[in-house]
Amino acid sequence: MLKGLLVDYAGVLTDPDAHLLFDYLHAARARGTRTALVSNAPGAAPGAKAALGEYFDALVFSGEAGVAKPARGIYLVAAERLGLAAPSCVFVDDAERNVRGAVEAGMVGVHHVAVPETLAELAVLFS
Repeated sequence: MLKGLLVDYAGVLTDPDAHLLFDYLHAARARGTRTALVSNAPGAAPGAKAALGEYFDALVFSGEAGVAKPARGIYLVAAERLGLAAPSCVFVDDAERNVRGAVEAGMVGVHHVAVPETLAELAVLFS
């Protein structure tokens, strides 16, 4: 059973329809799904982290974690911070190589191209 949803920021949550993804994340957390942001950014300002905290149980930045996508270690760090095993997590990214990295770490991968398609795939995976 899938219990965790990990999402990239740039290219996914910066999509023009990203507000729909943020709504999904909010609803997923309300249903008990654990959520994490996984980004190759060096980090984020405290204000940005506080704002993202409304949607994510964990924020994993490569600059803070010491490992970057697509290395499997960053996905495992995120799963651990959520208290979940990698096979119970889904990772969403617009970069195919990052999705492959998550799959190699044992996760389900979703290649984000457009918000409606990503939401449709998540609806199937978390039904």
